[in-house]
Amino acid sequence: MKRDYELTFVTRVQEDDESLKAIVDRVRGWIDAGQGQVIKVDQWGRRRLAYPIDKQREGVYVFMQVQLEPASVKTIERNLELSENILRYLIVRADGR
Repeated sequence: MKRDYELTFVTRVQEDDESLKAIVDRVRGWIDAGQGQVIKVDQWGRRRLAYPIDKQREGVYVFMQVQLEPASVKTIERNLELSENILRYLIVRADGR
């Protein structure tokens, strides 16, 4: 049974929009591979970080509303952790449980 989740991640600042689109498409592919579904993608844009991460002072924030099987969340978290362009991420259940 699929559940609603919210995924927010921060990427390194990209020189062009195509690089950011490639990162978002890669994350969307991981969700699709886990039999999930992307409901909404909202790019919040480039923002200053509260503290430096990997010597980066700015990042690009992306927010996604997704439906996932609970078993596939760990796999997606692992892929996000191993991606060199993603600085931080957070996955939470949308219904608050």
